Amino acid sequence: MIQRILSLLLVCLFGICIEGRAEANPPNIVFFLIDDQRNDTLGCSGHPIVKTPEIDRLASSGIHFTNAFVTTSICAASRASIFTGLYERSHGFTFGTLPIDAGDISRSYPAVLRKNGYRTGLVGKYGVSTTGGLEGEMFDYFDPIGRDPYFKKQLDGSVRHETDLIADSSIAFLKTASAEQPFCLSVNFNAAHAEDNDLSNHFPWPQSVDGMYEDVHIPAPRLSASGIFEALPKFLKDSMNRKRYFWRWDTVEKFERNMRAYFRMISGIDASIKRIRDTLKFTGMDENTVIIYMGDNGYYMGDRGLAGKWSHYEQSLRVPLIIFDPRVPAENRGSKAEEMALNIDVTATMLDIAGVDIPAEYQGRSLLSLIDGTQASSWRQDFLCEHLMERSDIPKWEGVRGERYVYARYIDQNPAYEFLHDLKIDPDQLVNLAGSEQYRGVLQEMRKRCGQLVEENERITPRLLQPGETAVEP
Repeated sequence: MIQRILSLLLVCLFGICIEGRAEANPPNIVFFLIDDQRNDTLGCSGHPIVKTPEIDRLASSGIHFTNAFVTTSICAASRASIFTGLYERSHGFTFGTLPIDAGDISRSYPAVLRKNGYRTGLVGKYGVSTTGGLEGEMFDYFDPIGRDPYFKKQLDGSVRHETDLIADSSIAFLKTASAEQPFCLSVNFNAAHAEDNDLSNHFPWPQSVDGMYEDVHIPAPRLSASGIFEALPKFLKDSMNRKRYFWRWDTVEKFERNMRAYFRMISGIDASIKRIRDTLKFTGMDENTVIIYMGDNGYYMGDRGLAGKWSHYEQSLRVPLIIFDPRVPAENRGSKAEEMALNIDVTATMLDIAGVDIPAEYQGRSLLSLIDGTQASSWRQDFLCEHLMERSDIPKWEGVRGERYVYARYIDQNPAYEFLHDLKIDPDQLVNLAGSEQYRGVLQEMRKRCGQLVEENERITPRLLQPGETAVEP
């Protein structure tokens, strides 16, 4: 009787019926994707300043992947990789290319889940380009909320921040959830991406976090010594990484102001995630909802005298990844996984969580065995990483990130410019060992391994835009 009354109350308040939900039902999935957030900018990652209590709670009850990476460090290609489970050189999509291939869309995680009975939704940044109304093949609920500007004028004349509007729309989706149908909701925040068209207010934060970090000391970037930048080759010194450094980080006053604003954006995301999780908990859906939290690429924040992402260093490639699965026994929760996890793994993981067959074309690997503690001894020891966008101030490269060694070759240079780093003795990648006689054998092995991974994963080349077609701009 009490359960019946509660169900009726929830229908009246939220439009959600939870009566009859069985534990055996396929789990719901909520996937939070954050823009421009590297791995160490969370409280649970040990950051001494930024406050993320809700995300920290998620990590304390889930699995925190401490070695998570993107295979291409730019939002368009990375998000296409997450949708399709493919490397950039396979799906061929980034800024300035044709839309994602229709066949890849048909195998995207939302399309596959939808075909298998899930109600699917996306709120916030779409970040990719598709043709012929293919969004309808992927999503039952599609509410792309962008930035530029972050603050949106409402019908009553007030303004609300994009981060808060994304939470509003996500909660609206949850209000129509049914106990009879599992759902997958992709919540794609535009934050903490800078507002590139407003160079005086780079990181507009939600009103709810006004004043945060105002009296906190902001230390200089750890890798800010001038010699670190000076050691870079000229093509990186002249790249977009350096140009945007002068937009955001080149003076103490500018750096401190923008870092405080950036941290406020992250704390604003944390508050919106709490609102969404509170809705799940109030309706009882939290007991059968898997939550995934990930960044779409890393971010330099002044380290190495650079801004942005795009290149091969750890600050560019590493991202946060937390997965909470309420079905996992309590003794296996709150742990850290050190295995290499990739953005293309999340695609396969969501299908595996749902009990759906993973397409053979996927190039990632399900993380479910790491989440539930059944993982066998074998796991990847390296992965292909790359950036193939055609733009003169963002140099193209391909490489291998291994457990000890990192190799990258910038293929636009003539001859190709190579990097080799030994993370065991140089975790900050301050020394390029590509010219070292001592590491000659390692260099040859990493070159060979890069060629193998390129050959294994190359399917198509990026398709250039044709006259009359449009593409997502950086």
